[in-house]
Amino acid sequence: MVYTEQSLQALREAGDELADATVATLFERGEVGKFNTLMRYFSTAGQELPDGLPEVARAYLHETAAPPSWVDWSEMEKARLFFIDNNVHISTALSFASMPACYVVPHVARLLSATHGLNYPSKRMAETGQFTVHLMQPDAFEAGGRFVPAAQKVRLLHASIRHHLRREGCWDTESLGVPICQEDMIGGQMMFSIQALDALHRLGIHMSTEGAESYYYAWRVVGAMLGVDQEHVPRDLEQARQFSDLYMTRHMGPSEEGAHLTRQLLDLYEEVVPGTLFDPVVGALIRYLVGDTCADWLQVPRTPWDTAVKAAPALLGVLETIEDSSPLGAWALDRLGHLTTRFELSSLTRGRVMHYAIPEHLKKDYDVPTAVPRTRRWTPPAPTLAP
Repeated sequence: MVYTEQSLQALREAGDELADATVATLFERGEVGKFNTLMRYFSTAGQELPDGLPEVARAYLHETAAPPSWVDWSEMEKARLFFIDNNVHISTALSFASMPACYVVPHVARLLSATHGLNYPSKRMAETGQFTVHLMQPDAFEAGGRFVPAAQKVRLLHASIRHHLRREGCWDTESLGVPICQEDMIGGQMMFSIQALDALHRLGIHMSTEGAESYYYAWRVVGAMLGVDQEHVPRDLEQARQFSDLYMTRHMGPSEEGAHLTRQLLDLYEEVVPGTLFDPVVGALIRYLVGDTCADWLQVPRTPWDTAVKAAPALLGVLETIEDSSPLGAWALDRLGHLTTRFELSSLTRGRVMHYAIPEHLKKDYDVPTAVPRTRRWTPPAPTLAP
């Protein structure tokens, strides 16, 4: 698949027709508050929809209740096993590589700062972590699973942000494209799939090609559930690399919002880590995984730990060797990884359940400049493109 300037521009002009129409109708009829209230009680697939739910929402939920017909369930099971085997490492990659990658794209950082829903710094991380855990459960797509309702709600959340920005006229569509457009949604898939895999590789995690491909496949399914047009989605890891390189080259740069979100991320994990001695490790790990240029854009402080953290692959390599050579060691490390992931998610959610509600307002101080000044942008090397 070859992406041209024309095809990418088309992706920047496209949103999600079904979700956008649903959200527009909910706002026109003043039914958003009722929808959010009732949907708090709808959290598992196959659950009966609550009485009084607006008809437009009921129709949307029925239409989006099933995964794509093309899903290969054997690949999804491989992805689940890959996640179980690497859960704590994947959580690390998502937290300290994928999220900062979002922040280093200025217009995405502004979108992440857009809603009143971000009323505490960990909410976005908690939503992402809970969403991923739901995805990798054995019953994710079955009756009683929590992933499908979460995906349905996140899709409407994205549509509501598009609705607000268009209605309030605070987004330059001509320069920036449709907010949360198809290109950005595919770019998000790349950040949580191929870029997360890159981070695992940089950490020295042992991965099979089959496992990595299955993990990427799972995020393709996620994209389809979130309204991404599959005609334009990279089909494999090689195409994903091409799109990821091109997307980041086109859009990454410094921004105040990106630096602010990164500071919140650092503060959050410094609160979780006991004491203060190891606080700088968080920033050092981000810098190691995203590189100095991006870390400087995000204003990640430099510390003596920047050198020490480079030993992480060697330490993780020892643990991986133990896991590979001892069934008991593998069980113990998998269990430790599971408990660590649960502790991290519990810390992020503060014991709450993330409901992915439709925001009724944007932050009052929300503003988006028409473009990032060129003088502040780094000129990266040429993108990796197929001939």
